[in-house]
This record gives sequence, C-alpha cells and structure tokens, in this order.
Amino acid sequence: MATQEHPSRGHRGWTFLSNHAHVLIVLAREPDLRMRDMAERIGITQRAVQRIVADLAQDGYLVCTRCGRRNTYRIDRARMLRHPIEAHRSVAELLRLGG
Repeated sequence: MATQEHPSRGHRGWTFLSNHAHVLIVLAREPDLRMRDMAERIGITQRAVQRIVADLAQDGYLVCTRCGRRNTYRIDRARMLRHPIEAHRSVAELLRLGG
C-alpha cells in the first residue's frame, strides 16, 4: 500500500493557522524549546518568534519562566481565542488540532 504524502509538504504560501497558533502548538509539545528551534520548526525567523512570544505573554496566553539558561513556557489553556469568529473556543481546543 502506497503512503500518501502530507498535503502541506513542499507547499509555500498560506496556511489555515496563524504563526501565533503555530508557536502555541509547538510550545504545547515542548515547553522548553529554544526560540531558534521554534523558528526552524515553524519556518519563520527567530525575531518573529520573539515578537509572537512577547505578544502571547503580554496578553496572558503564555507565561515564561527562566530555568538556568533556558526559558520554560506555560500556556493558559483556559483562555479564549481572540477573534470574534472563534472567541467561543479555548486555547485548549486549538491545541487539540496540533495533536
């Protein structure tokens, strides 16, 4: 039986989720991941990750704790999403999409 390639592999351009959602999904899997590694996995610059983490922390979606030379991130899964179309959904529901 042939394996089917993931539909997004090899494609550039738009995606259904924002980079803010991608950062949350990546951090839910690995809460002590370095920004450099997040940037590589998501496919954006490290500076973009820094801005997104700052946005998420400022609005209470993410708490950053320094552990030695690294940060550990805790996501507030109970917070509701921001846009009026999805404001009835929680961060926890979004994170379930990321597996």
